[in-house]
Amino acid sequence: MSGHSKWSTIKRKKGANDAKRGKIFTKLIKEITIAAKMGGGDPEGNPRLRSAITVAKSENMPKDNIDRAIKKGTGDLEGAVYEEILYEGYGPGGVAVLVETMTDNKNRTVADIRHYFAKSGGNLGESGCVAWMFDKKGSISVDKEGIAEEELMEIALEAGAEDVVEEEDSFQILTAPESFNDVVEQLEKTGIKFTEATIAMIAKNTIDVSEEKAARSLLRLLDNLEDHDDVQKVHANFDIADELMEQLS
Repeated sequence: MSGHSKWSTIKRKKGANDAKRGKIFTKLIKEITIAAKMGGGDPEGNPRLRSAITVAKSENMPKDNIDRAIKKGTGDLEGAVYEEILYEGYGPGGVAVLVETMTDNKNRTVADIRHYFAKSGGNLGESGCVAWMFDKKGSISVDKEGIAEEELMEIALEAGAEDVVEEEDSFQILTAPESFNDVVEQLEKTGIKFTEATIAMIAKNTIDVSEEKAARSLLRLLDNLEDHDDVQKVHANFDIADELMEQLS
């Protein structure tokens, strides 16, 4: 298990308390708002907005919240003006880290992110230094309980998925970004429940982090970044053995 799927599993095991749920909703509202601002409020004609709404629904966001976020983006309601900025750097163990942010104060955001990297023993890099190590994909996680891999693969591939990867306790469905919504809708139609549905940056290759101190520092860095109000998503190309993960938990 590695990279995006490893970090997703860690977060799920930590659980989602009310404070974390509130942060997730805040991030999703920002994404919906800027998607509507850039491409209009009609999901059918705005693929980015359609994907954002799909992810919001997978997190059980109320319809009223989604509608308000769209109206803020189209200017029908007042809202903050956000700027999208992608930060790239290296964490402990030489792990490549991508940080997607949406901020109304980029000076504050970059100062905080630089501090997190430095505190962990990593460093914030120049634009383009690690982005080439990742591919943009739709990622959907389905619990292993209640469905066979062959059945899931048949349904997912027929709907347009690229691959189904077996993880420790789940299956990860990978799609091209443009096929993401179609695959999610097909899963819903067939009654297959998923624990996560998102557009993610999937690492082409991973770096094994086997030293306990480096692994602990890396997870702390990722956690601090995820917890920042201006950070939308964090992606990293690491692999940590399950035995070491048990020591860290």
